[in-house]
Amino acid sequence: MSDDGRLLAGRYRVGALLGRGGMSDVHIGTDSRLGRTVAIKLLKSSLAADPAFRTRFRQEAQAAARMAHPTIVRVFDAGEETVTDERGSVSQIPFIVMEHVDGRLLKDIISEGPVDSVEAVRIIDGVLTALEYSHRAGVVHRDIKPGNIMITKSGQVKVMDFGIARAISDSSTTVAQTTAILGTASYFSPEQAKGESVDARTDLYSAGVVLFEMLTGRTPFRGDTPVAVAYQHVSEEPVKPSSLNPKVSPALDYVVAHALAKDRFARYQSAVEFRADVSTAGQGHIPTGRSFEEAGGGLFGAAPNPESGSVLAIKQLTEDQTMVRTQRRPPVIWVWAGIVAVVVIVVSVMFWVYTLTPSTDIPDNSRRIPALTSQTYDQAQNTLLDLDLAATRAEESSATVPVGEVIRTVPPAGTVVQPTEVIKVFVSTGAVPVTVPNVLNQSIADAQAAIEAAGLVSGSVTRENSPTVAANVVMSTDPAPESAETAGVTVNYVVSSGLVTLNDMTGQSLSAASDLLAGESLRLVAKPNPDYDCKQERGSPVTNQSLAPGDVSQNSEITLTYCAG
Repeated sequence: MSDDGRLLAGRYRVGALLGRGGMSDVHIGTDSRLGRTVAIKLLKSSLAADPAFRTRFRQEAQAAARMAHPTIVRVFDAGEETVTDERGSVSQIPFIVMEHVDGRLLKDIISEGPVDSVEAVRIIDGVLTALEYSHRAGVVHRDIKPGNIMITKSGQVKVMDFGIARAISDSSTTVAQTTAILGTASYFSPEQAKGESVDARTDLYSAGVVLFEMLTGRTPFRGDTPVAVAYQHVSEEPVKPSSLNPKVSPALDYVVAHALAKDRFARYQSAVEFRADVSTAGQGHIPTGRSFEEAGGGLFGAAPNPESGSVLAIKQLTEDQTMVRTQRRPPVIWVWAGIVAVVVIVVSVMFWVYTLTPSTDIPDNSRRIPALTSQTYDQAQNTLLDLDLAATRAEESSATVPVGEVIRTVPPAGTVVQPTEVIKVFVSTGAVPVTVPNVLNQSIADAQAAIEAAGLVSGSVTRENSPTVAANVVMSTDPAPESAETAGVTVNYVVSSGLVTLNDMTGQSLSAASDLLAGESLRLVAKPNPDYDCKQERGSPVTNQSLAPGDVSQNSEITLTYCAG
């Protein structure tokens, strides 16, 4: 059954299919309540059949919807739609309503060949910015891969599908099904491949795989099956990106090596640390200041000398059979005394935690970012300086915030940060001037797309009768076409209903009624029907009409019965 034209939750109209994935189909759609274009993701019925998944999915979608950042595709809404197929079977289809992004998937860009190092650094910086924000919000993505990263036409990096991977992995879906849903295992971290718990460092490993693939045009590990690839993530070391693409610098080799460390404690511990090293490597410098062989050679396959240092000592301790224990075991009473002491300490700590009163006080070495909206940049900077926080200026257009006033900050207001944190303050440059496109005589769907592409907002749709303009074709707009407006202004539409208003023709002469129906205001077809049984004289008025007065379809045929006796 086709999803086109379906109305979800009474407000989201499903449009054309944009793409298919392992777990969902993505359609363009329209939010009829707000009059904006959205992307609608309909999840597979195999997932919908799992009640645990639906519960987890709803919770994770709510968490993802709370994240608002330029590098993250916004989630507007989520829910379930009850669908009855041709056989009468009823099923639940989970759906997500997201921000519609006009751009290309990173995987499609990589399919054309390796990405230039400068551009790869810029893209991974955007991905890490999104991860930095989500990790601060306590959300781990779990499925960072080029198929979940979009590059807009202006070059903006957008990461999507936050929370969905967690919903899948935490439901009763099997490992094999999860691998099929989330795609290949090429971007799994070693802990994911081993089925262990994951945290923010899992996302950083996957981001390292994405950086490797951008630099080389291929993933670090390849195999015939997902299991074979997952095994390589756990047990084998990747090659240097520069061995596949000589244009890659040793500095980027080191960054990739550090990001792909098997031990999560040996790789980057935060997106901030990863971004800092990427920035340094992008300038051609190895982040640690050490030579590459010292800094990252071991991560790319150079194994430690098994006969040196502590390794040799451990080997001697395990192989030497002449060593004899000479220390006495502690008395049994001391063993029991130690156990009792540990139990008392554990109980005391539990009691202390249970009676602990939560505190909202901020530590002396931390600061909470205040709300700076409606302030000028200078005022905002002074406010931050009073809190020992540094500010950096960024500009952004806004149809609602006056020129020169603060729109938002990154991190957002209310976030607790360290005094060393630099707060990015976005200042309004005002609304962008826009000329209203001429969408007259276009279908309403095409007109709304053109209006929204120009930076305007689609508003109400009013239907009016017309004898000449086809149904659902735009007759006029407010503001008028070619008028000068600003971005974000709402454009209302008047479209043809495809109907005309038919008056009561009875009592009119046949010729007069026929002329009225064929006139410019109606353009209907009159069909005379003589009644020879009537007792009135020839040429008497119309006695009956086949369609009742009111709205009728354009070009309708009206049978006029008149007396011909």
